Amino acid sequence: MKLSLSLLSNVFFATTILARPHSRAERRATRTLKSQPLIPYTGPVGPDPVPDSSNVQYSDNWSGAVLTAPPAGQTFNAVSGTFTVPTVSPPSGAGSGSWASSAWVGIDGDTYGNAILQTGIDFTVTKSGGSVSQSFQAWYEWYPNNAYNFAMDVSAGDVMAISVHSTSASAGTVTIENVSTGASVSKALTAPGSGSHLGGQNAEWIVEDFEEGGSLVALSNFGTVTFTDCVAKTSSESLGVSGATVIDIKQNGNVETSVTIESSSSVQIKYV
Repeated sequence: MKLSLSLLSNVFFATTILARPHSRAERRATRTLKSQPLIPYTGPVGPDPVPDSSNVQYSDNWSGAVLTAPPAGQTFNAVSGTFTVPTVSPPSGAGSGSWASSAWVGIDGDTYGNAILQTGIDFTVTKSGGSVSQSFQAWYEWYPNNAYNFAMDVSAGDVMAISVHSTSASAGTVTIENVSTGASVSKALTAPGSGSHLGGQNAEWIVEDFEEGGSLVALSNFGTVTFTDCVAKTSSESLGVSGATVIDIKQNGNVETSVTIESSSSVQIKYV
């Protein structure tokens, strides 16, 4: 389901995160983290630094590219893409605290909000005094369940090939390959309930400001994430990101990302 369209304040984000600066693995292990369906932005208009923004959709939590409908009479059953894990940093001028974001591919969650089959990598940066540290966590999720960890070493600069594949509306597989190290993990999943079957209506390549404990986390400066080799499949066709809807994160009137469709198989997502 799509959540309330009310905008969460950055003050609340910061209070939640700064009070609990533990590791991403600890957070995921407590089952308090989850990605969410697209939350349309409904806050103040504010300045808009994104050129040619007339074709951009704004969201509180998603940035990236979405195919919002499959070819007529078909459904999406697989989505894949490759990206390089970025070096993350605190927002400019930030004091001590913790900030995070997550890159993933998935099926559904935009115009079809009952379920999302997805997998990806969390990026977290923590600042304490003059010390800044990064951490990364591979994960998978069948929304509305919370996210679960994969046991995989991930570092900034690693090339990650990630994919989801549904074998039916209620079953599928997620896979992450660390191309840089040769490690690979995979997990077969089933829908958490009869109301969370896939519709196969959306295919996504996203960097998300995800949820912890019912609120969006403070967004990290993830630099640039570029998904390449972007493919969405149906039972009879393979599609790229040409014609995809571009989505940018906008919070409290401020546009936080800039997304560019670079080719039929590549989308660039920049923190601004």
